[in-house]
Amino acid sequence: MDRAQKEKLVDELAQIFESSGVVVVSHYAGLTVAEMQDLRARMREAGGSVRVAKNRLAKIALEGKPCESIGSLLTGMTVLSFSEDPVAAAKVSEAYAKDNDKFVILGGAMGETFLDPAGVKAVASMPSREELIASIVGCIGAPASNIAGAIGAPASNIASILSTIEERGEAA
Repeated sequence: MDRAQKEKLVDELAQIFESSGVVVVSHYAGLTVAEMQDLRARMREAGGSVRVAKNRLAKIALEGKPCESIGSLLTGMTVLSFSEDPVAAAKVSEAYAKDNDKFVILGGAMGETFLDPAGVKAVASMPSREELIASIVGCIGAPASNIAGAIGAPASNIASILSTIEERGEAA
């Protein structure tokens, strides 16, 4: 890799560190190519990405970035999982680590906040952006459906009372 390629890679990594909601650093020693492709596919499906880069270049790219604190984690065979959604990369990484014991989460960063492995697990247990939006929409929609039910209830109650009176009248 020549100097121009290294500079380009450092710029790409710097952009990733700048724009990502969460970055998770993991060891992947012993993973097969198929297992790594599976991780990439799962991450892509969740809206994130996986990147393997030389630790030295990643440390250069981290300088001055909000997640600069993860530089200490970049030793050995590391892989970076990241996403704009502050939860997606952590969720996928945590789920993958449960399925594959060769994939070990070292920690990560959420903006300027350093995350140890327990922190990544805590972030992974949070609802994703889409889940939060769905629950908010559900909360907003529930009162409207209750109001519609309350407005329609008196009419249905009157109809059932009239029906009962009519049945009694026929029976008599």
